[in-house]
Amino acid sequence: MREFTELTTIQMVDDFLNNHELKFIYISRQDCTVCHALKPKIQQLLEQYPFIDLGHVDAEIVEEVAGRFLVFTVPSLLFIKGEKELIRENRFVRIGKLKEQLDNLIHTL
Repeated sequence: MREFTELTTIQMVDDFLNNHELKFIYISRQDCTVCHALKPKIQQLLEQYPFIDLGHVDAEIVEEVAGRFLVFTVPSLLFIKGEKELIRENRFVRIGKLKEQLDNLIHTL
């Protein structure tokens, strides 16, 4: 299963964004049961996209991330190409819909 790069400071988040073209950021909190249940499903899905770099941010540790990405609930999933956010999913994520969105975008990139 693919692992997320743990981003534990806002500087690490910025570096991750600047150093990767296609990136997927998973924002969660430690006390979020939905976050813990969803993360392995997302990791399994992203096995199909080895060219997308994966980052994980705990919003309790990196509090600035909420303001930077306008995150009001977790989990928040962001797929970003360059500096443009292409997909945003929050809280209750349907894996099938996310896969369809990723497939459609990958074919157009």
